[in-house]
Amino acid sequence: MKKLYNTTDKRVLKTALLESQPQRLTVSLYRYAKIRNPLFFRDYLFIHWSEFGVLGRTYIAEEGINAQISMPLSNFDAFREHLYSISFLDKVRLNTAVEDDGRSFFALKIKVRKKIVADGIEDPSFDPSQTGKHLGAEEFNTLTDDPETILIDMRNHYESEVGHFEGAILPDVDTFREEIAKVEELVEGQRDKNIVMYCTGGIRCEKASAYLRHKGFQNVHQLEGGIIKYAHDVREKGLRNKYRGVNFVFDERLAERISDDVIAHCHLCGTPYDHHSNCANEGCHILFIQCDNCRVKYENCCSEVCRSVIHLPESDQRQLRKGKEAVRNVFHKGRGEKLLFKPNREKVLSGHPTTRADNGEV
Repeated sequence: MKKLYNTTDKRVLKTALLESQPQRLTVSLYRYAKIRNPLFFRDYLFIHWSEFGVLGRTYIAEEGINAQISMPLSNFDAFREHLYSISFLDKVRLNTAVEDDGRSFFALKIKVRKKIVADGIEDPSFDPSQTGKHLGAEEFNTLTDDPETILIDMRNHYESEVGHFEGAILPDVDTFREEIAKVEELVEGQRDKNIVMYCTGGIRCEKASAYLRHKGFQNVHQLEGGIIKYAHDVREKGLRNKYRGVNFVFDERLAERISDDVIAHCHLCGTPYDHHSNCANEGCHILFIQCDNCRVKYENCCSEVCRSVIHLPESDQRQLRKGKEAVRNVFHKGRGEKLLFKPNREKVLSGHPTTRADNGEV
């Protein structure tokens, strides 16, 4: 019987991907839909997607599917045909990466979860399909040019730190669960204004716009296809690009450049820089921004402390990690106490739930 999960060491998989020849295409998709048997559907997808050479991360839940994947370019047409043969996924939008070296994922992981986006919403009457109005790139630009429009970034702080739209409100949150509650409070007294939300590919503001409508807000909008589709559209149509910086992505690439602006800083020295990396100390592994000079100086670590740890024998490193949850540092994402540089953004946000970005600067 074929195993419906990966059993190969990730280091072997990474090496194989780096040495592979076929050109690969990175794609993301999502759809909210009622799935009666998520586990059965999960196994069905694993069998078929393995045949297409699909790699990546996919979540299945009773509320739908959320996938970030890659595949050999030569298999894309067959993959899409199979995907569209599934009734509730027929004609689902496929967002292709803005910048793509084909090395975004190295293993196929399909998991069943309670929700495809953790939101903290427990109201059984909430229907995520009742979304706000979807805006194309041109409509988005026009509506957000109006100073009375409320534009909200529905991503986490470490995502908006490296890139965001002009004039957007950037909630200082670590999770979507935190943000969706904070945004409701933020707009409570402004029900007569147009509210526009955006995120990476659309899935988070899809749910957030539906939630605000559920709460009685009428003038709710969302950017169709998120930042990814917007970047493609402004290039293809010659529109003004209102996005500044890079788009954080949840794969091996970590970022796609949308504009030449660098709006973030190295978390160690303050040099303008906007690419994330993980601390080389496995007992820390925090996600943070580190410039090329600091990467050399600290040997891919976030501090002198972690730099000293990686030179210890592996047995000593394991002993240091034993019985600790230090690896959960990865979830602090740029908030570690060992990071020396505290950007102005943190000072602005100190004690405040949100800030507005003007002209790409915070």
